[in-house]
Amino acid sequence: MSQIVTDICVIGGGSAGLSVASGAAQLGARVVLLEGHKMGGDCLNYGCIPSKALIAAGKHAHAMTAGKPFGIMPTKPIIDFGKVKEHVRNVIQGIEPHDSIERFKSLGVNVIAEYGQFISPTQLLAGNVIITARRFVVSTGSSPFIPPIEGLENTPYYTNENIFDLKKCPEHLLIIGGGPIGMEMAQAHVRLGSKVTVLEGIKALGREDPEIVKIALDCLKLEGVNIIEGSQVSKVTGKEGAIIAETENGLLIHGTQLLIAIGRKPNLNHLNLNAAGIKLDRGNIKVNASLKTTNNRIYAIGDVVGDLQFTHMAEYHAGIVIRSALFGLPSKKKTNHIPWATYLDPEIAQVGLTEAQALKMYGKKVTVVRAKYSDNDRARTELTTNGLVKVMVVNGRPVGASIVGKQAGELIQLWALAISSKLKMSAVSGMVSPYPTLGEVNKRAANAFFVPKIFNNTIIKRIVRLVQKT
Repeated sequence: MSQIVTDICVIGGGSAGLSVASGAAQLGARVVLLEGHKMGGDCLNYGCIPSKALIAAGKHAHAMTAGKPFGIMPTKPIIDFGKVKEHVRNVIQGIEPHDSIERFKSLGVNVIAEYGQFISPTQLLAGNVIITARRFVVSTGSSPFIPPIEGLENTPYYTNENIFDLKKCPEHLLIIGGGPIGMEMAQAHVRLGSKVTVLEGIKALGREDPEIVKIALDCLKLEGVNIIEGSQVSKVTGKEGAIIAETENGLLIHGTQLLIAIGRKPNLNHLNLNAAGIKLDRGNIKVNASLKTTNNRIYAIGDVVGDLQFTHMAEYHAGIVIRSALFGLPSKKKTNHIPWATYLDPEIAQVGLTEAQALKMYGKKVTVVRAKYSDNDRARTELTTNGLVKVMVVNGRPVGASIVGKQAGELIQLWALAISSKLKMSAVSGMVSPYPTLGEVNKRAANAFFVPKIFNNTIIKRIVRLVQKT
């Protein structure tokens, strides 16, 4: 049994852990990084990267069928599903070197390809190595949550961890769960030739603004995605190629493959948290605003704390830990400035409060302004007019923005900046956008905030009349 003494021991080589390890090592700290599975974590291997690669393939296939309004005759694409998956693998392989053991060793990180378990509040066992560290960072991420549905244990199913391994396009893909993962996979597979049925117990994309969601879901339905809401699946049976899902209200849906996309659960199995004095909160690691656990020497970041489960949120957490653990600076997390996007076509993006949340928090102080893509000249040229920007404003400052439409994930970034920097709507309104761009729709939303204040203001009109007499 060997021993290592280090400044920081990072447990988990996903987005959060890699950000801490690389930053801390380059700043001169001694760093040990543990990863018992795949470097890059869920995002690189099973999540963000492969899903967006598959979505991109689906977008190219769809474009071949949607050119008629432009005078381009539609044609049915010939899809080689095996080649599509090869594209997905190539994208992953292209990014892998950035997250590789070799790269992190070159940065000075001591990488150990083992899982870690705490054996005391200050020590951890990884394989045959005992690690003593001044600070530990738990960043073990999350895995697909598998619901207790009757018959599921005897029925073949996929999750985001193996759906990308399919070499043949599903004839009829059943998806249990209408969250972002389920809906993204639904549209991608329909565009690549599958029949798809989504079974959602409550509302599809239920965390998003309903007005925004309706626009996106209507588009998915037109493309052929069958979305059944308010249908909790109670039982599944069958074999690969012949799956039956039964809902609580007696509906039977037949398919060929089954994808479970209910949600996520934190990866805590190997950690032995009790030995370190780390407590849980509703199944996630309990942390304070500085991301410290109930053991002051141990931080937890990323999906394991049950916060917004996004790669960029994990990297944001990493920055907090680096400021706190390496520089001793007070640093606390917040979420009001964190944007997110669901990569449908049209995309959905959100930052800060939704309309309902803003009204609940601020009541009559809230002004909701809207700008339609149909009023944007660039959207008209590309026939992408089915979109909307909504901004929630309190005391002249945006507190939330919701967008649905082309490049919503890009457009939301302006509002994320405005909220994080506490800019006023006048800053966005005063911005000059190049013409014609989709970005002008954000400026139009900001201008909409001032229209009633200026054009319906009798004092301003009197001043204008007075000036014209001089």
